[in-house]
Amino acid sequence: MKTAKPRGLSLAQTFAALKHRNYRLFFFGQLTSLIGTWMQNVAQPWLVYQMTGSPLYLGIVSFATAVPVLLLSLWAGVFIDRMPKRKVLLITQTLASGQAVLLALDVFLGWVQPWHIVIFAFLLGTINAFDAPTRQAFVIEMVGRADLQNAIGLNSAIFQFSRIIGPTIAGILLAVVGPAWCFSLNGISKLAVIAGLGLMNVQPIIAAQSNANPLAQMGEGLRFIRRDQVMLTLLAMVAVANIFAFGYSALMPAFARDVLQQGPEGLGLLSAAVGAGALIGALVVASLGTFQHKGVLLTFGNVLFPAAVLLFAWSTVFPLSMLMLVCVGLCFMIQNAMTNTLIQAAVPDRLRGRVMSVYMLVFQGFFPIGSLMAGSIAERFGVPIGASLGAAIALLAGLTWLWRAPYVRRLA
Repeated sequence: MKTAKPRGLSLAQTFAALKHRNYRLFFFGQLTSLIGTWMQNVAQPWLVYQMTGSPLYLGIVSFATAVPVLLLSLWAGVFIDRMPKRKVLLITQTLASGQAVLLALDVFLGWVQPWHIVIFAFLLGTINAFDAPTRQAFVIEMVGRADLQNAIGLNSAIFQFSRIIGPTIAGILLAVVGPAWCFSLNGISKLAVIAGLGLMNVQPIIAAQSNANPLAQMGEGLRFIRRDQVMLTLLAMVAVANIFAFGYSALMPAFARDVLQQGPEGLGLLSAAVGAGALIGALVVASLGTFQHKGVLLTFGNVLFPAAVLLFAWSTVFPLSMLMLVCVGLCFMIQNAMTNTLIQAAVPDRLRGRVMSVYMLVFQGFFPIGSLMAGSIAERFGVPIGASLGAAIALLAGLTWLWRAPYVRRLA
């Protein structure tokens, strides 16, 4: 008599990638580090808004983070394919820790000025231009292809779980002891992921020759993307969402203080609400395993993400705003986790660093452009319009792809 195969979602399926020792070290190190990252992500714009009272300045600081990503990501992809990725991450995480500690000292000593924060944001963006695509390309070295989607989902889950914990802690610390402690704890938190990377035993994939022409290697990656209609569409979806719909995130301090009449604790709760929704979405993605309708889920997230941002932008009731942000986080996570999975499944190992650097260029480098745009509009016409105008454009684009790109829904 045959034993019936278990159906539905299981705990073992949800956390399948954790059976790999290297990934376990990465998972728990990243979890600690990302809690610190989100503490800084909340404290930094709150400090800027306290000092300037300007939504536009919020956009400028966010844009400063993006400039190095825009300038360096394509070169970073070539570099990543030439180097052991674990070594690259050890360097970038050490530098990120130093950046946070220096920012904390600047605030503790009372020297901080708004332009200082712009410079620190630029430095962090330079580090992230190399760190983010390396982390994406490193996943397959830790878990292999069989558990790739699960690991991507779990990476998203720890990112979003930390987005619940980190902002909540940051909101309390901002109210009690000030932003410098948030920056200090972020610097200390990076030691966990540095230790995890140091304990790993990974067989590196070095896909590109170190003596080859870097321009030719960069062109090889770009040609692969240009010749693939599906790849181009997936990247375009990420670009539109991050330029237009994601501008609301840079305006969160303004929403908390001026629209919803909340203090730093309220800002922390709003950020945590996004994280809660995204955590749910990430765990769903991690649990799906070999789910064969990824394109349908992607299309679902691509339309509902900007729709939820529109509803949030015009809410003046704090609990309703939190509920809308849970929906924002859920739909955003489904959209981006599916896109990441589909791209990683399609790219050959020899081009992984270069293609993922383009993905991270679009993902990280474009949304601060939208933040600058949202901040400029909010400065002149008000915070709700600053967030909702871009969301409306993204929603229109999502509906257009729903109509004109049926091949996306067929992706498995």
